[in-house]
Parts: sequence; C-alpha cells; structure tokens
Amino acid sequence: MTANIAIIGFGSITRTLLASLAGNGAVRVKNIVVRPERIGAPDHAWQDARFVGSIGELDADVDTVIEAAGHAALRQHAGDVVASGRRLVLASSGALADDAFRKGLETTARETGAEIHVVSGAIGALDALSTAQIAGRQEVRYTGIKPSRAWRGTPAEHCVDLDALEAPTTFFTGSAREVAQLYPANANVAATVALAGPGFDATTVSLIADPDAALNRHVVEADGVLGSFRFETTATPLSINPRTSGTTVFSILSFLNSGSNSVRLV
Repeated sequence: MTANIAIIGFGSITRTLLASLAGNGAVRVKNIVVRPERIGAPDHAWQDARFVGSIGELDADVDTVIEAAGHAALRQHAGDVVASGRRLVLASSGALADDAFRKGLETTARETGAEIHVVSGAIGALDALSTAQIAGRQEVRYTGIKPSRAWRGTPAEHCVDLDALEAPTTFFTGSAREVAQLYPANANVAATVALAGPGFDATTVSLIADPDAALNRHVVEADGVLGSFRFETTATPLSINPRTSGTTVFSILSFLNSGSNSVRLV
C-alpha cells in the first residue's frame, strides 16, 4: 500500500528527503507546501509533485503531512493539518514549548481523529525516556555542545566571547522551555527530549561552546525509578546545509518506513 504524503517546506531537509525517497514505491509525495510566491519558481519542481501554498490545496488522498520548514511554518500550517484529520509528522518541536499552541493542536486532533508525531531528529533515547516517564518521576538533563562558531548570531554572544574561548564553556543552564524562548534555532533537540520525558519545565538544559569541536554533540542523561542512562550522539551535518543534522532527515525517512522513531502526542 502506498502512502500519499505532503511536505511543508522545500529547503535542505526536504530536498535531501526527496532524494532518499526517489524510487521508494511505498511513499508518494503528492504535494509540497511553500510560500505562494515561490510556486512556479524554476527551482521549485520535483517529479510529479504539485506545489501548493496552503493545506487547503492538498490533494484529497494525502494522508500524512511532514513538517520540515521551521517553527514559523509549523505555526502557520499545523492547525490546518490536524483540522483536516490528517497525520502530522513534525521536526520543529521547539515551537511546542508554547503550551497554548501545543494544547490547541492536541485538542483539535482529538476532535478530528488526527495524529501528531514528533520525529527523533538529531537524537536517540526517546524510547528509554518515554518508558521511564511512564514508570514514574525522572530527572532528565540535556547538554548541547557545538563549535564556538555555531553559536554566532545567538544570545550566546552576550554571555561569552566566542572568539576568545580556549576550552569548552557552558554559557547557558536552564529549562527546555527557556531554551525554546532564548535559542529557538537550537531548541528542537531539547524540546523533543522534554516531550518524551518530564516536560519543558522539568528538563534541565546546558549549552556549551567548544572551540575545538568539529561537530555537534548531544548528551541525554536520566535518573528515575527504573535506573539511569546516558546517551551521547555526535551529529554529522548535511553537506548542503551545515546547520542541519543529517539524522533529522533520516529520522523522518525511518518514520515513513516503519512508523517508529517518534514521540506521539495524540
């Protein structure tokens, strides 16, 4: 049986995903949602997919919508996706730190029978976090370590002199909710950990600038009634966009292939 899907966005994540889906008979990309002014642009084409400007224009047989375009696009389109009763699979989990937005989506999804899934993105350990959370209270810590230069253009510049660092330096410690507010471009991993675990306010986050690092590292640690674990990931970026982890793309592909590798909200 072929799954008919739509994708929100046509950036590096979508383009890499499309290349990986070429020849995949189990998944057919029917629509790609972009800004209306980009429809018809010479570089906006892929096989027989139809480019549209809104969820209301999707083909009737599209059953799953993949968000791969960032927080603003998720806010713009997610409500219409769940209102249509379709399954929403999203990567920009940081936007869900807004309780009113998240709860509104969940309420609508329950009314329409839609599903909402958050893919694992750049990290693993979601199954362990979810299992431990069901068993009882757990303490969860997420540490994000990136090369010093990767923090340029963020509030980190007001906390430390990124160009003068000689050793790994922690410039932020707070909750996953605070990270979503202060570092939205770097919030998705922390948000996904929080959604799988104890929530945005109970998940402790540390951000580190490392002048000697070449790649991004993500460390998830948890202690609870079932014991403790530590999970560390070194994320190789996409060659066409160094700011995006390659695992984000392939976590979406894994979900499409098996229906796993995600946190289900509804």
